[in-house]
Amino acid sequence: MDKKRVVVALGHRALGTTLPEQKKATRKTAKMIADLVEAGANIAITHSNAPQVGMIHTAMNEFVKMHPSYTVAPMSICSAMSQGYIGYDLQNSIRAELLRRGIYKPVSTILTQVQVDPYDEAFNEPEKIIGRVLSAEEAEAEEKKGNFVTEVEGGYRRIVAAPKPQEIVEKDAIRTLFDADQIVIACGGGGIPVLAQEEELAGASAVIEKDLISAKLAELLDADVLMILTSVEHVSVEYHTDEERELGKVTVEEMKQYMQNDQFESGSMLPKVEAAVEFIEGGKGRRAVITSIDKAKDGYLGKTGTIITE
Repeated sequence: MDKKRVVVALGHRALGTTLPEQKKATRKTAKMIADLVEAGANIAITHSNAPQVGMIHTAMNEFVKMHPSYTVAPMSICSAMSQGYIGYDLQNSIRAELLRRGIYKPVSTILTQVQVDPYDEAFNEPEKIIGRVLSAEEAEAEEKKGNFVTEVEGGYRRIVAAPKPQEIVEKDAIRTLFDADQIVIACGGGGIPVLAQEEELAGASAVIEKDLISAKLAELLDADVLMILTSVEHVSVEYHTDEERELGKVTVEEMKQYMQNDQFESGSMLPKVEAAVEFIEGGKGRRAVITSIDKAKDGYLGKTGTIITE
C-alpha cells in the first residue's frame, strides 16, 4: 500500500468542551483516525483548544482570587496545560482503538512551542476573546496590567493577539517521530506562542490560529494531504443566502478568487481556506480537504468534502 503523508487538523467537535465530553469525543475521533490509518495514511494531528484553554485560564484566575499568595498563570502556561491534557485523552483513545483493530503504532504528544514575530501587527489589534466575563473593576485592573479587554454582554472579557506562526521550535522531534511512521500529536491549540529573547524563549500573551499552524506543519513534514475537519461537510459560497452553493472539487485559483470576493467569514472558514491555499502553493501534487469529522474517511478518499488542488 502506497502510504500518504497526512496532517489532520481537528476542530472543536472532535474534542468536546467539558472533561466528560472530551473523553467521549476523543473515542469517536480515535475511530476516524484508525480508519485513515487502515486506508494508508501516515498521520500527524493538530487540534483546537479554545474551550479548554479558556476553562484553564478562568480556573487559574479564580484560584488566585481565593489564594492571593499564588500568581496568575500566563496564557502560555494555560496553553501548555491544554496541550497536555487534550493530548493525553487523544493519544490514549487512538492507541486503544488501534489495538482493538490489531494495529500496533505508537502515539505520542509533543508539547509544541511556536515562535511568533514580536513586531506582528496583531499585537496592536488583539481580537481573540478568552476567559470569563469580568466586572468593570476587574477589567480596569487587567488594563492596568497592560492587557486588553472588550465589552461584551454582561461585562467585559480579555482579548489577546493572534499573530502568524513563524517557526515550530520542536520541529526536529516531530519530524523524527512522523518519519518513523508513528502518530504524532503536535501544535495543539496552534502551539504555545513564544518570543525569542537571545537563548531564551518567552511566552507571549497570544493565541495562534490552529489552521495556519497546521499548514506550516504540513509543509514541514512534506505532507501529501492536509485535512481540516470542521462542523460542515463542504465549504459554501454565498453562505446564508438563496444562492448558497457547496464547493466540491476546486482549484487554488478558484479559492483565491472567492477569498478576494469576501466569501468566507473571518475567524471561521477564512483561516481554513487560507491554510489550504498556502499548503498547496508550497509544493507539487498536494491536496487539501475541508470536511466534517463524520466524513473524514470519505473526504480522504475523494468521495466528499471540499477538495482543493493546484
